[in-house]
Amino acid sequence: MAKILVVDDDPAVQATIRLLLERAGHSVGSASDGRKGLARFETEDFDLLFLDIFMPGMDGFETMRLVRQKRPLIPIIVISGRPAASDAGCAPDFLTMATKLGAVSSLQKPFRPAALLAAVASGLDAAKRASPSAQPTSSVASRP
Repeated sequence: MAKILVVDDDPAVQATIRLLLERAGHSVGSASDGRKGLARFETEDFDLLFLDIFMPGMDGFETMRLVRQKRPLIPIIVISGRPAASDAGCAPDFLTMATKLGAVSSLQKPFRPAALLAAVASGLDAAKRASPSAQPTSSVASRP
């Protein structure tokens, strides 16, 4: 299965996501803010990244920007506890903004376990399709 990094400043959210992902057979690493997440990302090879948008220090938008510079195709799923624009009247819709900036999916906290696992499956599938090694080769061996 996949190796997934969860970056969220809420220990309860980290623990919940870890539990769900490990039960699904994934290996999970975690970090409590963007800087720590970026440090882990630079020293370990992850297949997918869960990223909270609002964290102290380096927020999710800045973290995503720096991650994209290093690995543009890694699937990133953003999560946020802030209400969506439709829920808060004229407030900005940060989850939609994050998907426009390159997140493959977004989840509003609290999220359903099935939604989290579906987002992971979709993100990993998209990464496989986008990977250069997943592209079919058109070379045919010639025989004398």
